[in-house]
Amino acid sequence: MDNELHNLITELTGGDDQTAESAVGAIAKMGQNKPDEVLRTIRVLLDSEDADERWWGVRLLADISDRTALPLLRLALRDEDKYVRQCAALGLRKKPHTAAAVDLIDALNDDNHLVVELAADALTEIGEGAVPALLEVLEVGNPKARLEAVRALAEIGDHRSIPELFSLLDDDSQLIAYWANEGLERMGVGMVYYLP
Repeated sequence: MDNELHNLITELTGGDDQTAESAVGAIAKMGQNKPDEVLRTIRVLLDSEDADERWWGVRLLADISDRTALPLLRLALRDEDKYVRQCAALGLRKKPHTAAAVDLIDALNDDNHLVVELAADALTEIGEGAVPALLEVLEVGNPKARLEAVRALAEIGDHRSIPELFSLLDDDSQLIAYWANEGLERMGVGMVYYLP
């Protein structure tokens, strides 16, 4: 590791969030010229026993443009630390890709509510590519996952979800019914849609 990168990593993990955020930008920029060295350094952070170091490693992944960032972010969604998982979901929101949909769907079952919400936000950013998996969650998911799935579908606005959203208007959960109605309204369907 060269001296500049070493110094930036020291700033990143030094405990001062403002200094660390500045280091993130500098390391991400460095990654454009020295991608292999920066990725090796990030992998060291991701393998750390210190959850804070893993968090900053994931935070870096969200800002680098290397193609290997996506699989590493997907893996971080399974970290034992909820804050690392939250950061991974945020990172995947910034890097929407259909390949991450399966991991984000799994994250809808996380025991941390914020991870679940952020995973749904990331699925929303994926858009149409996430719709089939989200529709399946409505059928088999737990209540928390179903709520976030219907919210994501409402925000995506894909017409394939219309029949399912319509069927949820009478759901026992008022929040699910609300998001189903919201999705239909956003698509301009509302109560003018009738099932055959």
